[in-house]
Amino acid sequence: MQHYFQGLMIALASIAPIGVQNLFVINSAMSLPRTQALIVASCVFVFDMSLTLGAFFGMGSLISAFPLLRSAVLLIGSLIVLRIGISLLLAKGGELTQEKRDFSLKKIVTTAFVVTWFNPQALIDTTLFFGAFRASLPPQAVRPFIAGCLTASPLWFVSITLLVSALKARLGAGFLRALNIICGAVITFYGGKLLWEFAKAFL
Repeated sequence: MQHYFQGLMIALASIAPIGVQNLFVINSAMSLPRTQALIVASCVFVFDMSLTLGAFFGMGSLISAFPLLRSAVLLIGSLIVLRIGISLLLAKGGELTQEKRDFSLKKIVTTAFVVTWFNPQALIDTTLFFGAFRASLPPQAVRPFIAGCLTASPLWFVSITLLVSALKARLGAGFLRALNIICGAVITFYGGKLLWEFAKAFL
């Protein structure tokens, strides 16, 4: 159990800092009914678990090993992330309400995939992060450690979804609009940063 809780704590520490994934989940919890917000959280944690597995077993190293693949991920990912950020910045109150009626599972799955996997820096950093821990583990500790890591994703994303859903009625539409502006600004900045990383390869 020691290695299970070690994996759980380490993974929680890597997920908890505010990033595109967390902003997407928080925004969805604010603007969607709880059941739909939980579907969003489920999509995100499934992709996050797949990223953890990929990082733990070294798949992320492919991104750094093949420059063309890295460039393609940077370009496509930056454009999609920019689109998400700008759409949040431009959304008005009526559009935010309309989003509740226009729930699209295809859009949710696509966005969850993008905010998780179209992040070259996260792929590389996570690979090195979990690779270092894997190298330090004895063979019998690998399974409980990765099990703890995988538990962290649903625990974190479902918890913040339930918390935000429970509080949103008290926060009101003004808070939702402010949250969209903040989330949109951060995500747009992040998308621009990815696009700049792509452009630097050709300068």
